[in-house]
Amino acid sequence: MPALVPTDHIAEVTWLGVTPDRDAALASVAREALRLSFAGPEGEAHGGLTRPSDSRVLAQYARGTEIRNVRQLSILSQEDIDAIAAGMGLETLAPTVFGATMVVRGIPDFTRIPPSSRLQDEQTGTTLTVDMENLPCALVSREIEAVHPGRGKAFKPAAAGRRGVTAWVEREGEIRLGARLRLHIPAQPAWPHR
Repeated sequence: MPALVPTDHIAEVTWLGVTPDRDAALASVAREALRLSFAGPEGEAHGGLTRPSDSRVLAQYARGTEIRNVRQLSILSQEDIDAIAAGMGLETLAPTVFGATMVVRGIPDFTRIPPSSRLQDEQTGTTLTVDMENLPCALVSREIEAVHPGRGKAFKPAAAGRRGVTAWVEREGEIRLGARLRLHIPAQPAWPHR
């Protein structure tokens, strides 16, 4: 029995970018294509095979512990971005303020796709493995505040359950704007003891 099941859900890639220097700013810079190695997207400050642990995993590791990097990409849906903007009373938000690596369109409730799902480029076979939901953070609030003064504090409540997912590269290759990514989900029931 296969461990992953292809679905009929297809995500169209509508935006690509990299954060070149996260110490300088979270904001990402648009790209036409991403070249993806096992270390993540070329030119991405969040790339690398390993990373120091941060606030997301303090219950497991002391801050700064070297761990596997499963946060090489930050992927959001355009539908979630639009809902966040509306929840903040804005017409739109640019993907750059999220430090986004990729924006997709077409998969409902994208932020809630199961961990370990795969997004596979139908043309190149390049494959991304979803780690988990990316929680709203103060860094994005600061980027929004710089562009939309007085609105940064509204980000976290508006983005709850809509911040997208983090992912890592399972199969190297290239993903271009307009690419179609098929969603494959784990073939296991939800854990009933949560």
